[in-house]
This record gives sequence, structure tokens and C-alpha cells, in this order.
Amino acid sequence: MAYNEYDEIDHGDVNQVIFDFKGFLFKIVNLWKIVLLCIAAALVVAYLINVRKQSVYRLDSLISVENDQNPFFTANTSISFNWGGVSGKMGKTITTLKTRTHNELVVDSLQYYMDYLKQGKYRKLDIYKRAPFQVDLDLSKPQVLGQALGIRFVSANQYELFTEFTGSSARGQRYDTKDFVTVDTPIGLFVQTFTIGEKVDLPFFQGVIQVRKGRTVQPGSEYFIQFKNFDGVVNSYKNSIQVGSFNASSASVLKLSLAGTNKAKIVDYLNATARILSRTELERKNLYATNTINFIDSSLAAVDSSLKDFTQEMNDFRKKNKIFDVGVEMAEVSAKLKSYEAQKEAEQTKLNYLNSLENYLHTKSDYTNIAAPTSVGIEEGNILSSVSKITTLAIERKSLEYTTREESEIFKNIDRQIDAEKNVLLETIKSTVHTINGQLHVINRNIASMNAKLSSLPQEQQDFLKIQRKLDISQEAYNVYMKKRSEAAIVKAANISDISIVDEAKDIGGGRIGPNTSLNYMMALLLGFFVPITLIFIFFLLDNTIHGSDEVEHLSNIPILGLIGKYRYPNNLVVFEKPKSAVAESFRAIRSSLQFFYKNKLKNADAGGRTIMVTSSVSGEGKTFTSINLATVYALSGKKTILLGLDLRKPKIFDDFGLSNDLGIVNYIIGDSTFEEVVNHTHIDNLDLVLSGPIPPNPSELLMSDRMSSLIADLRQTYDMIVLDTPPLGLVTDALELVQHADASIFMIRLDYTKKGMLQLINAKHRAGEIKNVSFVLNFYRHKTNQNYGYGYGYGYGYGVYGNAYHQDDKKSFKKRVMALLKRI
Repeated sequence: MAYNEYDEIDHGDVNQVIFDFKGFLFKIVNLWKIVLLCIAAALVVAYLINVRKQSVYRLDSLISVENDQNPFFTANTSISFNWGGVSGKMGKTITTLKTRTHNELVVDSLQYYMDYLKQGKYRKLDIYKRAPFQVDLDLSKPQVLGQALGIRFVSANQYELFTEFTGSSARGQRYDTKDFVTVDTPIGLFVQTFTIGEKVDLPFFQGVIQVRKGRTVQPGSEYFIQFKNFDGVVNSYKNSIQVGSFNASSASVLKLSLAGTNKAKIVDYLNATARILSRTELERKNLYATNTINFIDSSLAAVDSSLKDFTQEMNDFRKKNKIFDVGVEMAEVSAKLKSYEAQKEAEQTKLNYLNSLENYLHTKSDYTNIAAPTSVGIEEGNILSSVSKITTLAIERKSLEYTTREESEIFKNIDRQIDAEKNVLLETIKSTVHTINGQLHVINRNIASMNAKLSSLPQEQQDFLKIQRKLDISQEAYNVYMKKRSEAAIVKAANISDISIVDEAKDIGGGRIGPNTSLNYMMALLLGFFVPITLIFIFFLLDNTIHGSDEVEHLSNIPILGLIGKYRYPNNLVVFEKPKSAVAESFRAIRSSLQFFYKNKLKNADAGGRTIMVTSSVSGEGKTFTSINLATVYALSGKKTILLGLDLRKPKIFDDFGLSNDLGIVNYIIGDSTFEEVVNHTHIDNLDLVLSGPIPPNPSELLMSDRMSSLIADLRQTYDMIVLDTPPLGLVTDALELVQHADASIFMIRLDYTKKGMLQLINAKHRAGEIKNVSFVLNFYRHKTNQNYGYGYGYGYGYGVYGNAYHQDDKKSFKKRVMALLKRI
């Protein structure tokens, strides 16, 4: 392996974030089992959620909104009213369907505030009409809210009512007034037997349980009933029902749709809401006619009373007096007088109506109760039109009060229209009253003239004719009012609602819209994939360990001398004992690279043996292993080699060669022994070994002594290669004392172990010139086909060869071994 010259420019702070996307991708590939396991777990959770969810259905119905004209209404009909066009009614109908008032009527009619339940596999299920019994509630008494009341049939005609309370009181509601009350409850389990059809009168439940017609109950079967907050139920349906146009070509047809878990309840609610809407719409449509009938009825009562009085008066007169015959001329005069008096009565009725209407407009704010002017014979077009418009606007305003705030601009606009039309009507009333008063003045003069002509008759005849005229006038007035009332009743009876049901809601199968199991599985798949990916990404960002040669190249300009693969072996003599192994080849490659290195870097060096210093950042990175095998590979090549164990603080070489560490270089430096006494001739040809000896109290001072320097100089003359096994550079300064003796320095990096921050140390010392001719050797290298980390072999050596910490016991705890294993995974 050859290396080019490299400059002295450092790559900067190794803490700089350099995201390795390719490394991250390959990390995911390496952990595919974990990702797959997370996906499987997420899918299992999705399945458990799906099987526990109730099916949700959506059904719909169609209603038509038309301006259905009364078939009895013609141009000659006295009573008329105007509701506007279809487009306006569509908006009003949609608004009405979403109002609380309308939905309260529907919920009340169906008693949806009471649920019929049966225990299912995962929850209590709403069985609605499938329950074999029904409950007839006493609406005037409170029912406990939110408490499931169990019903267990013990025979065909008896059942047990059971439940369990945790307190002495609970919240209840009366469904007639919708008032909330506090009800007394027995603490603990409550069980009481009742007969079917018997009135149950308990503080928390009042009603009668009956078997549905055509159904039977099975002894031992259990059901539940539960009462809910009426307002909450109404609000739920109000927000759930959807109303919209059926399609563009059918502008007058609305589609009502509702979703829920019970299709029978959906069907009943949609059909009930359409029926109630049609009924209330007809009531509003008949309001004008109803007001007119009420007005005529009140007038008829007065006329009928007068008619009875005049009839009685005539009868009394006939009993007391003889029946007189008057002449033809006087009879004609009496007939004219009667005609004038009838006209006066009619005009006076109109005048009374107009005065009453004027007072009503001045004093009232609700204009929905105005009777039709035609009911008293007023045919003035402006008055008819104004009254109709005011009534229509008043009804529209009243219908909007359920859904629109009082300060809304819509109300202000309607009020402006009403005020404008009211002002016009008041002016018209004044003009009409003036005209009627003029007509009454003329009529009164004519009446006075006719009375003068009749004054020549005897008093008895005058009284007879007077009573006869009053009786005839009352009879005619009664007939007119009866005709008007019949006309109004016919119009009201013939009215049909503008709302008609086109297509009722019906359960024909299908309609299921949820739960969306596919979406749940898709979400589970995404979560199962992205959650572990996110965690891997976080750990990848936080990981400060060197994993490949490309990271080393990013973090430092110091060249990589070689790669040493993993290889499981019981000792550090793998090159000698397994010379054909991949690891042995790795050391031979390092030897070749060093030869090239020496030729390029040490051309002017003094003659003699070459020294190689092997160090690392911390213990456990393989410097002793590298020192032994590098010395071995030189010795096997015929180079006379010596290995010096200079790790005086934590010696380890002796164990691999089966020697005792009692005597070593420490003894030589302090002068206790000669070199010949401390040198060991190993069983490997051309390889000598000097152990460290006993641990001294001052290792740094010994290594920087003159005796150590002279020893290295002597060894250069005797040996071809001198390999120095030194302490870790990141823990102690001993290795720096030996740099001066090294022709080449090898800094060991153990992949998946050495921290990136340690390269900052060697970069700083190299930049400061404290260490020269240094190269990296990557240990524990594993060839990863899915990473662009270079080529190599998947080999290594035993894990227990050297320790993992410098100042602590070499043995790992079980916890640390497990953590190390998980980290490698």
C-alpha cells in the first residue's frame, strides 16, 4: 500500500458535524431486522385497533322543496300569502334542519336519549329495536344519567333490574322539562326483581318495561338501558346531519345524510326529521290563514250574540204587538234604510280593523299574528300587499332566530325592510281611514233622510221596522263572516307542505364507511417504518464512534497505513501460528507500506535499525496485538527484530509468550540488571523480547532517561527492526517521551470503539510537531459490502486479548458485555 506526500493542513475541529448519508442508509440496511420487527408490531397494533372498532355507516334520504300552490287559491280567493321563491326556501330549509329546535323535536319523538344495549366482545353494543323489550318512561320523573341499568330476564314474565352505584347520589334528568335534578342512589350493588308490565318507581328510574309485540324473551338473557343528556344527544345529531343539494339539475331536491354505528337508528332519524320538517313547514304556511280564522271566530262570536239578541227582541215584540203590514212605499224606504245601515256596519268594521291594525303596528314587535284584511272586506291592493310582505318578513325573521345571533346583519336587514313596509302601510291606513270616514258621513246622511220618511208611520210600525232591520243586518253580517271563515278553512285544509319526501332512508345493505382499516394499516406501516428510522437517525447523529475509513479521512489528514481485520483467536500470536490467515496478510501489507514509508520519509536518516512506535488513544484499541504481530512479521521475513514492552503501567506482552514479568526493561534502566539478563529469545526465529518488568512508581521519568536513549542507540546497531509497544497516548504522556526514538509512529484506531474526539488529540500533537511520521492503522476492520469503506476480509481475533480500560480491571461486567454486543449489532 503506497502513500503520497501529505501536507500539514488539519481538517479542523473533528466535532464539526459532517452527515454521512450513505453511512446512515447502510446503517438502516444493517438494522433491517429491527425495522421489520417495528413494522410487524405496528401492524399488530393496527389489527387490534381495527377489530375493536365498531363499523360506521352512512345512509341518506331525499326531500323536495317546492312552492306548492294551494289548488283552491285563485285570483278571487280572499285570503292570500306569499312565501318567496324556491331558492329562498332552500336556504331556509337547510338552516331549519341544522337548528337545535328542529333536532330537539326529532330526538324527543324518537326518544334517542335512551339507549338499548347488549354486552359485546369488546364493548356494550347499541341494539336499538333489536331489543326484545321496550321501556315506557314516566317523562315527569327523573332518570339517572350515564349509568348502565342491567335487565336480566329470569323468566318469561319476570326480570331483575341490577346496577352498581359508587355514591349516594347521581345526576338525573326529567325529559318532559329537560331539567336536571339530583337523584338518590343506593351505594353498592343493587338488584331487584320486577314483573314485566309492572310500574317501576325507583329514585333513579321510573317506567314500565314491556315485551315488544311479536317478540319473546329468553330467560337468562341480559340487556342494558342507559339514559343520556338530552342536550348532548341533540347537539350530537345537529352536528352530524349533513344537508346539501342532490345535484345541479335538481336544484329543489336536498340530500340528507347521517353517519352512525346503528343503521336502524340512522334510518329512523332521517325519516323522522323529514316528516317533522314537513309538518312544521305546513304549520308555518298555515299561520296566516290560522290567524284569519281566529280573527273571524272572535268577530263571529260578537255577531252571533247580536243576532240572538235581535231575534229575541223580535220575538218579544211579536208577542206584545200585532203584526203590522206597511205600505209598499214605506217597505221600500225601510229596505233602503237597511241597505244603508248594512253599508255603515261594513265600513265601521273596516274602520275598526284599520284602527286596530294601526295600534298593533305601533305597539307590537312580532307581526306574525296579523289577520288578513280581506276577512273584513278590505280590498285595497296596497294594504293587502304591505300586510303580506310584513307577515312574510316576520315569519322569516322568526325562523332565523334559532340559528342566527340577534346582532347579525341579516336581522338588521330584515328589520329595515319591515320598518320601510310598515311606514308605507301606516300612510296607506291613514288615507284609507279618511276615505272610509267620508263614506260613513254620506251613509249617515242617507240614513237620517230615510228615518225622516219613516217618522210618519205609527210608533209601533217604526219599532217593528227598526228591529227587523237590525235582525236582517246581523243575519247578513253573520252570513258574510261564515262565508269568510269557510273560505279560510278551505284554504288551510287544502294547503300542502312545501316539503315532500322523494326517497325515504332505508337499510338496503352496504353503506359502511368506517373504520378505514386500510388507512389504519397504512398509518401503522408508516409509523412502524419511520419511528425506528427516526430513532436510528437520532442515534446516528449522536454516535461519536469511528466506524469506517472514510470517517477517518474526513477527520484527519494523517494517512491510513493499513487495515487489520477481525479474527477470533485465543492469543496474540496469530501471525506466527496462522501465517496464511487474512490477518497475517494484513500485517505483511503494513510491513510493505512501512518499507515504502521509510524510503520516502527517511532518505537522509542515519544508518542502522529502524524503530516503530505503536500507540493509541486509550487501552483496548489493539496496540499490543499490533506490536507483537508486526514484530513477528518482520522476524519471519528474516529481519532481526526486537520487541520492547514499554507500557510500564500496564504490561501485557509476557502472557502471550508464556513468560514471567518479574524482570524487564525497568530493571535495566534502574541498573539492577544487564541487557543480556532482561532480553528474552523467543521461540520465533529472529525475534527477541524485552518485557516491561515490575511496575515502577515513575514510569515517565524512566522512559525519558539517558539510559533509555543509549539503549535505543545500541539496539539500532544490533537489530534491523525495533518495535516499541507504548502506553496509550490519550491517557498518559509516556508515549510522547518515546517519540524522539521512533522513525515511524503507528496510531491504532479500533473501528466501532475509538471515539472521533480522540483524533483531535493526535491531530493537535501532529500539528504542533510533538509527533512525526505518524500513520493510522485501523483495527477490527470488517468488510461491509453495503458500505464504501474499502475492501478487506471479514476476520478478527479474540475479544479477550487485551483490556478495554487503562486504569481499571480488564474484566467486563455482564452489563457492559451486553451493551457492547448491542452496540456492535
